[in-house]
Amino acid sequence: MKWYKRDQHFLIDENVLNRIVVYGRLDKSDIVLEIGAGYGNLTGELAKKAGKVIAIEADPELAVSLHRWENVEVITGDVLKIEFPFFNKVISNLPYSISSPVTFKLLKCKFDLGILMYQYEYAKRMVALHNTDDYGRLSIAVQYYADVKILETVPRTAFSSQPDVRSAIIEMKPQPAQYEVKDKDFFMRFINAVFSQRRKKLRNAISNNAGLLGIKDIDILLEKLPAGLLEKRAENLSPQELANIADILLR
Repeated sequence: MKWYKRDQHFLIDENVLNRIVVYGRLDKSDIVLEIGAGYGNLTGELAKKAGKVIAIEADPELAVSLHRWENVEVITGDVLKIEFPFFNKVISNLPYSISSPVTFKLLKCKFDLGILMYQYEYAKRMVALHNTDDYGRLSIAVQYYADVKILETVPRTAFSSQPDVRSAIIEMKPQPAQYEVKDKDFFMRFINAVFSQRRKKLRNAISNNAGLLGIKDIDILLEKLPAGLLEKRAENLSPQELANIADILLR
């Protein structure tokens, strides 16, 4: 087998492969997007159940091996530069080094269900709730767009070559945001700012990032915020509370 660079860990455990397909609840009406198809271990299982599989693979040598199924369309190229064709489900063992940009690219698309493999530590941060150690900007940003949960953890031995960490399978269901914000882009910048200083009280984290957020008259605006919340850290506040604060700062 050719030695592949980057973070190419091919899923080889048949039991895990089969469970991923079951999680996807596939039938012949489904068009499945697979990112990082590799040798096609998962691709072939998806092709048996789905009407069509769109397999994206950056490595041309690997992509050649994916033309074995009539209902598989192969796209060779960088997933971050490709415009996704229509799909209604995405099922993938994602390249871990580009987990964030791929995830947020997907969340801009309309689809019904995602079954996605991540590093376990990353997956924990995706699903974390406030007042927990893993809660942060990733948790809020992902959960703004989708309902996410961990379905199972996957050991290193399920892959070739073996990664250095455990992995996890995530179920992702896009849904309308559970709360409103006046300006989504500002809100995302705001949570990035306050979690960049997560050990500081919110008052200090906001003051220190006022320039980056384009906030003028920060002292006046801080007086309009609930004093009790400003004495807490960002990790202790719910997404709704942080959204309310962002809206006040935007006035």
